[in-house]
Formats: sequence, structure tokens, C-alpha cells
Amino acid sequence: MHPGSRIGSVYLCREPVDFRKSIGGLSALVEQQLEMSPFGDALFVFVNRQRDKIKALYWHRNGFCLWYKRLEKQRFAWPVLAQEQPTCTLTMQELEWLLEGFDLWAHQPHKTLHYAATT
Repeated sequence: MHPGSRIGSVYLCREPVDFRKSIGGLSALVEQQLEMSPFGDALFVFVNRQRDKIKALYWHRNGFCLWYKRLEKQRFAWPVLAQEQPTCTLTMQELEWLLEGFDLWAHQPHKTLHYAATT
């Protein structure tokens, strides 16, 4: 995510989160709901209810970094897990595939979109 950062583990938060949350709210969610430390070498990935936005939170040396991606069409694939599993663990390669649009569980990418203008 950041040049020089070391990501040891990638955790997808199973439940959608309120995307009004930023660094403070997401780091508190990691500590309180996931019962994990946000200060390690892990990357925590969150999705909104519509699954068209992703936020990734990680600690880098002396502060948090927050990364955000919004899809213009389609949705991110997301695992269906049992209620007792709050997270799903991925490798960095699997995260890259997820961000590129691959459904890690069905193996189909998003379609590439080409726009001429934003309005």
C-alpha cells in the first residue's frame, strides 16, 4: 500500500461498515469488535453495505494510513462467512485480485470501464 510498509496479514471485515467512519472509528472497530490490535503489521479491509466501496486501514511507523476505492459500476465480491467469524484472511496477492475485480470465490473479474468525462 505504501512504499516501504510491511504488511504481514490482510483481514477482510466480514460485516459491512458505516463508511462515515474514518481512521478513528475504524481503528476502534478493529480493537473493540474484531478484538485485534490496529498497530501491528496487519491491513484491515472494510466494505460498505452496497459493496461498491472499500477502505483499507493500516499502521505505518508513526501513524495510520487509510486507503479508499470506489467502483463506478458493479460490486466487490465478498466472502460469506459463519456468524462466529468476524474476519477472513487473505494474502496480498489475493487482495490485489479482489481490488482488480476478481471474485476470489467465483473467479470472474469486473468489466473495464472507459469514460470520457465525469459529468
